[in-house]
Amino acid sequence: MNVVESARLVLRRLDVHDARFILELLNDPAFIRFVGDRGVRDLADAYQYILDGPIASYRRFGFGLYLTSLRDGAPIGICGLLKRDALEDVDIGFAFLPAYGSRGYAVESASAVLEYGRRVLGLRRIVAITAPDNHASIAVLQKIGMSFERMVKLSEQGKELKLFVCAG
Repeated sequence: MNVVESARLVLRRLDVHDARFILELLNDPAFIRFVGDRGVRDLADAYQYILDGPIASYRRFGFGLYLTSLRDGAPIGICGLLKRDALEDVDIGFAFLPAYGSRGYAVESASAVLEYGRRVLGLRRIVAITAPDNHASIAVLQKIGMSFERMVKLSEQGKELKLFVCAG
């Protein structure tokens, strides 16, 4: 079931059949550096990650991270909305395989998800968090109309992250 479509992309709910792709994405060095090591080392871990993360989020909140693919069906990343216990607001998140970087896919998918969150889900305030040195993600957030608000931590021992909000 497609959730969001844009000019070049289709976003749909993740399912356990996407485990091989998730295994590859979550073990990309940039994902581990900027998002974190999720401990997904094999297909069984990826399967469980999908069940415990995105699928659980769809059931609980009606939204989550979506598989982002080209119109021909080739998976290139994930993009979607997350509700974290440590944040008051829903936040937008995205990650793409390195081969699909610098082509505008993150901006295109994040813009579509932001619009979906506002129009379909009725979310009034959507935020985003990123590592202070993740310049590529910061550029994406700025291009979709978000601006830096403040530094936050998701846990007491966690690293400080930049919190962005919609400028308008």
